[in-house]
Parts: sequence; structure tokens; C-alpha cells
Amino acid sequence: MTGATGVTAVQRGAAGEAASSAAGGHGATTVHHDDRFTLAALGPISPAASLAEEVRAGLTGMPKRLPCRFFYDDDGSLLFEEICELPEYYVTRAEHEILVAHAAEIVAQLPSAETGTELVELGSGSAVKTRLLIAALLRRQPGLRYVPVDISRSAIEESARALLKAYPALRVDAIAAEYEDGLRYLANQDVLSAPVAGRAAGPAPPEAPPKLLLWLGSNVGNLTRAAAAAFLRGVRARMGRDDRLLIGIDLRKDRAVLEAAYDDARGVTARFNKNLLRRINRELDGRFDLDAFAHRAIYHEEDGRVAMYLVSAYPHEASIEALGLRVPFVTGEAIHTEDSYKYSDAEIRALAAAAGFAVERRWFDTGRRFSENLFRPAVQGELA
Repeated sequence: MTGATGVTAVQRGAAGEAASSAAGGHGATTVHHDDRFTLAALGPISPAASLAEEVRAGLTGMPKRLPCRFFYDDDGSLLFEEICELPEYYVTRAEHEILVAHAAEIVAQLPSAETGTELVELGSGSAVKTRLLIAALLRRQPGLRYVPVDISRSAIEESARALLKAYPALRVDAIAAEYEDGLRYLANQDVLSAPVAGRAAGPAPPEAPPKLLLWLGSNVGNLTRAAAAAFLRGVRARMGRDDRLLIGIDLRKDRAVLEAAYDDARGVTARFNKNLLRRINRELDGRFDLDAFAHRAIYHEEDGRVAMYLVSAYPHEASIEALGLRVPFVTGEAIHTEDSYKYSDAEIRALAAAAGFAVERRWFDTGRRFSENLFRPAVQGELA
């Protein structure tokens, strides 16, 4: 459960839409809304097939599990917005506090460039926090190209229209895709083919403008530490010397604080977790009794991980008619739905080093619950 969206196991929002022309192993449909907004929609041909395949694999395996990216249909996204307002769920407020206080300082840390810095965001969602960085960048350069990558096309279109209205010097070239597909697509494009608002049209300069990549909301926490390092190595491979990555990372803290954040007193997170079963019932003709399961969140301190489960209250059998599947449960048997890894300062530096980055600067909220971390590509010999 995070404040934004991303890699296959992380990204929130409805699945990508069918596409028409090949790009990076997926179809791509490019929609030109106007001279300041384009959208490339990538994705699997059948989102429903993807859900079916993952559900079959997850519920026939042992232990049972379901990918957390399927939390975020329309109902799940609304529930997550409600979670972000809960007193127990500190993540969104802590990150917003950091960006309000330090957006200008973060931008000042970036290498200066005649072409200006471009902004690429993984899992943009509504881009509420992104506005703080957009405004800070536009105070130091005349125009800005913003490239949001999010699996939800509708979320991108809605947020893009709001941003374009708020910032006349902004251009949005959006990509509706999962993170890795979006980055691959970006790498294969002439990213300077369209003029940035505020910059004269004409031939592209010989070198790409430096980019600030954003991965906010502690999405990295939904990956195991090894998977996080592997994903970030892929990001690093697509970055230039003057590019930077700003990554939000939740910090290790007291068990009671963490478990309350993922199991609130009002039961909103429980409804969010059970929405997975509701979605299976709706989209795959499932026969899950939601009252047969209890929501649980447990902090495994040894590996710094909050795990969410749906635990069977009594012996029963559920069915999924679209898959011809019967799923038996015994009392206490759990479906593992999400992990959220928390990091110490040393673990953040180890993550950066494992992915080929150095930590340039870090910022914290006043309670030191959450961190924004500016990673730069490490130079040869720096990681030895």
C-alpha cells in the first residue's frame, strides 16, 4: 500500500489498454490531444487475461497470494485516497511535508543546464505532490517537459489536464504503461522531438536535457530488497551522468506505528484489502464471501516488512467460475496480498550502491518517519 504506483508488482490503477502499433514488445497508441499534451498508451492486449492468469497462479500455489497491483480498480483507488487521510497512515502527509519544505532545495541540487531539466515520474497518479516540484522547476527555467508514467490512462489524462491548466509553460508527454515498459519506450523514442513550452521550436539539441526521475510514495517498499535493487539497476542503465532520481522511502519504526498504519481503527484498509476479492467476484465471476476473511497486517521486524493478509475465519470453499476453479480454505489459512518494506539509513545507502547509485542528499519530515532521497549515478570506482 503506497502513495503512488509502478513495477508489475507495485503499480496502482486500472490495467493498460489495448494498443495498435509495436513498441518495445507492446502495442502503442499515441493520442495527440493538443500541442502541449500527448499520450502513448502501452499495455497487454487483455487486462482481464492478466488478472485471470495471476489469480489462478496465486490461489493454486502454496502459500496463497494475490498481487497488490490488483488493489487499484476504481473502488480500490477511492479507498486508497480515503486511507491517505486516516490519522494512522502517516506516509502521504510525511512526504507532502518534506516536499512543501524542501522542493526548492531539491531542485537547486540538480545540475544546471541550458536546455532545462525534464521531469519523468514513475507512478504519477493524481500528481498532487508533483505540483510542488513542477512549480519549483518552473521558477528556475522558462518551460518544462513532464513525462508521467502510470498504468492508469484515465488518471494520467485527468491529472494532465489539471496540470496544463495550472502551468501554461508545461508540456505533458504521458505514457500509460507499467514502469519498465514505459522506461523502455522512452529510451526508444526521440525524446526531444517535441518542443518544450517556453523553448523555441527547431532542431533538437545534440544532447538530451538532464532529467529528474521521480519515484514517490514509497512504492519501492512493495518490492523485496533484491527486486528493488534489480529494478533500480534497470533505471540506472537508462540514466545519463547529469540525471537524478528522487525516491521516497519509508523508514523503519516502532511496530505499533507500522501495524496501525496498515490496519486502521475505522477498517478502511480492511475494505481496501478485501476489494481484491470483490474484484475477482465482479470480473471473474467469483464466489468469495468477504465475511469469511479477516484483514491482518503484521510487521516482521527481522526483515523490516509489513505484510498484509486475508485470513480465512473458518473452513470453506470459494469458486471462480470464469476459471473453473475451486479454492478450499482451512481455518487460519491466509492469502498474502502485499508486502511493504521499510528501510534504515544503512539499508538505503546499500540499496543505492547495489543499483549503481550514490546518495547525494536526503530530506526527512519533522518526525523522521519518511525520507526523500536524491540518487545520482555513481562514477567509476565510487562503489568499490
